[in-house]
Amino acid sequence: MAECKIDYVELPSKDGQGSRAFFERAFGWRMIDYGPTYAAFDKATSGLDGGVQSDPEAAPAAPLVILKTDDLEGALGAVQAAGGAITAPIMGFPGGRRFHFREPGGAEMAVWAES
Repeated sequence: MAECKIDYVELPSKDGQGSRAFFERAFGWRMIDYGPTYAAFDKATSGLDGGVQSDPEAAPAAPLVILKTDDLEGALGAVQAAGGAITAPIMGFPGGRRFHFREPGGAEMAVWAES
């Protein structure tokens, strides 16, 4: 079984700029832009690695909890063996690769590994 730990939380947003402004004003979080539809929380100010996804085609329906592993293929196998349904196969993104899955209770999650 591949070791996985909670590493990142991605929040969906229908108004990325509005969400960014809210977190900056309400909590003093610094945000890091990764394009027009994605901004990450600066962990030093938020206490957690995460971000706001406002791309209507990529934004999750609910907050997306992302686990980190050193063995992405092993984690994929463990998820499938435990009854998880893969909702997005392994894909690349800036900084690594990840896949998405739905656990038997219905929550969608993701697992990532550095490139």
